[in-house]
Amino acid sequence: MERVSFDDAETYEPDEGWRRVALAGDDDVSLEWFEKPPGHSSPMHDHENGQVCLVLDGELTIHTETERERLTRYDSVWLDPWESHRVENEGDETAVGLDIFVPGRSFDFWTDRDE
Repeated sequence: MERVSFDDAETYEPDEGWRRVALAGDDDVSLEWFEKPPGHSSPMHDHENGQVCLVLDGELTIHTETERERLTRYDSVWLDPWESHRVENEGDETAVGLDIFVPGRSFDFWTDRDE
């Protein structure tokens, strides 16, 4: 067993106010807590990982090439590997969520990403 303290976990901020915290995980699966400020959207992107996005507080809108889903507290969505998507906070409050990636990944996805 490997405990990860939230306060000591690796943290990354891809954009101002969009904070991600790496929690428990390994090569098979990883868990990232995040907060997304009002009006913020990640860029449209895809990755080799399947992804579950779970809203813990606030609202998030998940956009794919063909769909748009608005999620509220405790709603979740599954994104297939290589499915293009972006996550947007269209609300007035900071949204908080968890992303689960299968297989696991590190922050290298964002830090080494070509725009």
